[in-house]
Amino acid sequence: MAKSSNFYPVILAGGRGTRFWPLSRKKRAKQLLALDGKQTMIQQTVARLLPLAPANRFWIITNEDLRPAITRQLPRLPKAQVLAEPVGRNTAPAIGLAAFILLRENPDAVIGLFPSDHVIADVKRYRETLARGIEIAAARANIVVLGIRPHRPETGYGYIEVGSYSGEEALRVRRFTEKPDTQKAAEFVAAGNYFWNSGMFLWSARTLADALEEHLPRTAPLLAEIASTYGTRKFGATFRKLYPRCENISVDYAVLEPRSAKGEQSSNIFCLPAEFGWNDLGSWTALHEHHVAKSCPPEGNLVASSGAFLFNARGNYVHAPGKFVAAVGVNDLVVVETADALLITTKQHAQDVGKVVKYLDEKKLHKLT
Repeated sequence: MAKSSNFYPVILAGGRGTRFWPLSRKKRAKQLLALDGKQTMIQQTVARLLPLAPANRFWIITNEDLRPAITRQLPRLPKAQVLAEPVGRNTAPAIGLAAFILLRENPDAVIGLFPSDHVIADVKRYRETLARGIEIAAARANIVVLGIRPHRPETGYGYIEVGSYSGEEALRVRRFTEKPDTQKAAEFVAAGNYFWNSGMFLWSARTLADALEEHLPRTAPLLAEIASTYGTRKFGATFRKLYPRCENISVDYAVLEPRSAKGEQSSNIFCLPAEFGWNDLGSWTALHEHHVAKSCPPEGNLVASSGAFLFNARGNYVHAPGKFVAAVGVNDLVVVETADALLITTKQHAQDVGKVVKYLDEKKLHKLT
């Protein structure tokens, strides 16, 4: 597949992945783990995108804790383009800074925003969808979001309501709704014209910069000033001084929701259905289900260990490398062991693992986080 001369992937990699504790830690977050194969999640993300853009056009937005490991895992990428936020300010300032920097570098730049920890089954179709999205984003002041067809009333995702078709495959977006309750999510799934928000977006640097200037008038000038110093000795100091003053807000709330509120025909936001097998592996339960679907192990048990005896046990996930594991008469457990911690929960409650990290933070047990 031919590379687009104006396409710049921007990968957000600052999250801690608290729901994958105790494997995921501040300096070894989810995106740095090999949860689905030999490559880590962020290595897989970059590898999927390399046919669309050369390594020198990739940008990574992360934090100081993770930057050293990311530069080691991605040696082909320019280190100067792995930016560490001095403080977390959510996705709008992160992608906004990239937009203002790239606008100075290439006025025709088209930015792709990608989380660093997704799983894609059909990579060929994924790239084809992105190539189409790049075309739409480059044509005018358009914003493209990749939407996932929902197959259950999931409350952990945002939803995209779509309306009419606009050209081949693209659907006009009517509105975005953040993480509804179970009843509302069920209504969305039944309606048939809603998609999950994948968190993957395409837009020109100019379109995004203009949108931020319109909707975040206090933050946009700060980002523009930081960008103006990129490549100079002043950049680090300016970044540390001004970035904490930016609003802490997601790009969904900052740009997409107010833009879509203008009405379907004037918002210039389009959804491309993502029919390429997507999973964000948001918890140990999701990881278990993903691997079971791929390998169909006996009784749905997945055990990473030096040996195992399983009797009258179903649907368990056990990670205990170097240990012999015996599971007798237990179902739907998640057990994860590291050198300094042991997690025991059920698949039903795996979404609550992040509360463990919150507790450890409150108790200042930093060696465990």
